Amino acid sequence: MDDSADGPLPNALLVDDEKEVADAYALRLRGLCDVETVYSGDSALQMVDEWDVDIILLDRHMPGISGDEVLDRLEDHSFSGRVIMVTAIDPGFDVLDMPFDDYLCKPVDREDIREAVRQQCRILGYKTLGAYFSAESKRSVIEAELPEPERGDHEGYQRATERAETLKERTKRLLDDPETLFDAFDDIEREGR
Repeated sequence: MDDSADGPLPNALLVDDEKEVADAYALRLRGLCDVETVYSGDSALQMVDEWDVDIILLDRHMPGISGDEVLDRLEDHSFSGRVIMVTAIDPGFDVLDMPFDDYLCKPVDREDIREAVRQQCRILGYKTLGAYFSAESKRSVIEAELPEPERGDHEGYQRATERAETLKERTKRLLDDPETLFDAFDDIEREGR
């Protein structure tokens, strides 16, 4: 993930009840991500429902809904991104069963938080790329084998087309130069002989 990329940036949600801390970390991510900052667990879950979040940076200890509770509820909100815990709570054995992807203990310097976000974006980018190839191969084979009038109004085909496009756009946000990978995929002949 190139900090000077001209294309769309990954979407990062920073969640911390300490406004000054949250705002400082958001500044550290400037130019690397499009960052939204919220200051409560409730707001975090609402933002996940409203915005296509790629990476969440989540504090554990917050009044109301804690970061741990947010983490437990993300699946119910169909969250498909990555979570980095950014917290002053020293980890114990409880973290072994928590569904996060990275854990940073505060205070976190600028380069460490940026590198953790870059790493999680690459991981999510390649996972999304795989999902795109799967969805696009299904869509492509239907397009190659069935005439437009048959596929044009088919609800499943339309959903597959929309899913492939959504996954492609997310991959573009997350990976530096996926066009080469897209081109190699497109070069494969899927039409019957």
